[in-house]
Order: sequence, then structure tokens, then C-alpha cells
Amino acid sequence: MKTAMERVGIVGAGMTGATVASLLRSECADSKLVVLDKGRGVGGRMSTSRSVKANSFPVDLGAQYISITETYKEKHRRFHEELISAGILTPLRSEIEGNRSRDPSVSHHVAPQGVSSIVKHFLNQSEAELHTCEQVTQVNVTGNTVEVVSEGGNTYQCGSLVLTMPVPQILQLKGTIADIIDSKPDVKKKLEMVSYSSRFAVGLFYNPGTKIGYTWGGKYIPEDSCIRFVAIENIKRNLNNPKLGPSVVVHTNVPFGMEHLEQDKNVMVPTILQHLRDVLPELPEPDEIKGHKWRFSQVHKAYEDSPGCVVLNENPLILLAGDAFSHSTMDGCIQSAISTKEALLKVHSTKSNI
Repeated sequence: MKTAMERVGIVGAGMTGATVASLLRSECADSKLVVLDKGRGVGGRMSTSRSVKANSFPVDLGAQYISITETYKEKHRRFHEELISAGILTPLRSEIEGNRSRDPSVSHHVAPQGVSSIVKHFLNQSEAELHTCEQVTQVNVTGNTVEVVSEGGNTYQCGSLVLTMPVPQILQLKGTIADIIDSKPDVKKKLEMVSYSSRFAVGLFYNPGTKIGYTWGGKYIPEDSCIRFVAIENIKRNLNNPKLGPSVVVHTNVPFGMEHLEQDKNVMVPTILQHLRDVLPELPEPDEIKGHKWRFSQVHKAYEDSPGCVVLNENPLILLAGDAFSHSTMDGCIQSAISTKEALLKVHSTKSNI
């Protein structure tokens, strides 16, 4: 039975936040959902970036392709089939050189329109009220209401709140949420133990007619001190449009990212490009370059026992969710979203019966 729920706030328009919103809309048709994200667009670490100057294919600055393991093929079948039937996911057909995973039970997929299209799909389903460029800095509890305050001073009142941003950002929040976290030393300790890897990404855009002298879709670079992975986006996604130029994305390895974490992304781009020229000397000079720093790239150490979500406060309900509470894959985010939805519905059901 689809019922209404008090306004639910979701901080983070990445994979977990979008899936939570979609699941809640499916269960509670008349619910009011509001999603906040600090970025200009949605996607989070499943981010796709487009060129400003060059007329080329976009690049995936975050997740490169989607790997579905045997564990989740049945468990999340409906999500996978939905994305595949909608054409949002297609099989990875290009060669990924140096890929160490040869497990035949794992299937790999790409998103022809970029990995952010996966997030957009679920967010569109949710029909949630979306606010981008809203970095949440405070969370306050007043009676049965949660008040969320953005850096720009905007406030949002919610009956329940789901926080899906990286754990260090949750620990930096001001307001009464800091007192709530302090009052739960066991939870706080587990949150403080969560860690992430860091890396830089650089997108290279080319105008139509530019020839890339490589035929693989992606390549792992194990021997370089800087670069870990390079993808030729149009080949990786099996796209061919003569009106668009090719594009390339470069990911650094984690040690390089950690060593230079406090450096500005634009300061590091020349160094990264020099390493790229060394490992791929035939790559032409791009018409446009975009750098990005992933301070929180992938979860290195997850929350203890990977519960899917954590109830931080019961009334009003505040839930912590995201890949830090499962693992850093699309299916990890889906699993966290399912756990979050179940926790929300359980509380909603309890309130309805009082």
C-alpha cells in the first residue's frame, strides 16, 4: 500500500541518494522528497563532465564502468534489468588492457550517456524537489523536526533526514547533530575509522576529426608513479558520431593522489599530462582540459560490519547512508539505499500505528 510520509530530506544527489529517493517514491507516492547537493549537477562520484570549448564526447570523471558480481546479479536483478532495458547500461565490449579481474561470473557494463545518467534515471523517477549548489553545513533538531542549513544560509525543514555524503563531511557538520554524534561514542568511533582513497582525474576533449591512435577502451597503467587508468571514452562506450570528437579521461593512482592531496587540481594537471605523454606518446594534444580532485574517491575502510545504513537519531529520524556503509560500487550504493528505505518505512509505520 502506498502511503504518504512526512517530508524527507536527502543530502547528496549521488547513487545512494538518488536510489533512496526513487525507492521512497515507489513506496509512498504522495511523500514530499527534497534532495540537496553541493555540486552544480547530480551524480556525485558517478560524475560525467562535458566540454565547454570542444565539440566532443563527455568524460566520466568518476566511476568508469559498472561491474556486477554474482552476489548481486540475483539480489538486484530488477535494478539491473531496468537500467539495461532503458538503454542506460550496455555491455562493455571494448578491450580494457591490464584488467586484473578475469572472473567469468562478473559482468561489466558501460553507460553510453555517461555514468551520471544512472543517477539521473533514479532521481527523475523520484520526482524529488532538487536543489544543487547547496552545501549543507548545519543540521539542527528541534522537537520532531530536522532543520538543514546550507552554506548560503538557506534552511530546509524535514520530518526525516538521510545523509549520504562522505563520512568526514558528516563529522564536520555544525549544529545539534554534532552533539548527537558526541553522545554516541561507539558510533562516533566507527565513523572516525572510515577512510577513503584520493586521486586526481583529468578529462581531455578533442574536436571532431581528431584521430586517437589507440584501439582499446581503457588501459590500466601499473608501472607509472602517477597514472593508474586511462579511458578513451567513445571507444569505451562503443559510440560513433562523426559530429563529435573523441575524449579521454585519466585517473591517477592512489599514492600520487594522497601525496598531492592538498594541491590545487589545476596545479597538478601539467604534471599529470607529462606522465600521460610518457606512457602514451602518440596521444594528440587536446583542445580542452578539465581537472578534478577526488578527495573522497573510494571507500578504503568501511563502517564496521557494513550495515547499509546507521540510525543516528530516532525521533526525528536521521540516517547515515552511502557506500561507506556498504562498499564502493553501484550495487553497494543500491544495497545502502534499500537498507535506508526499510529503516524509513519501519519508523513511518510505527508512527502511523501510534
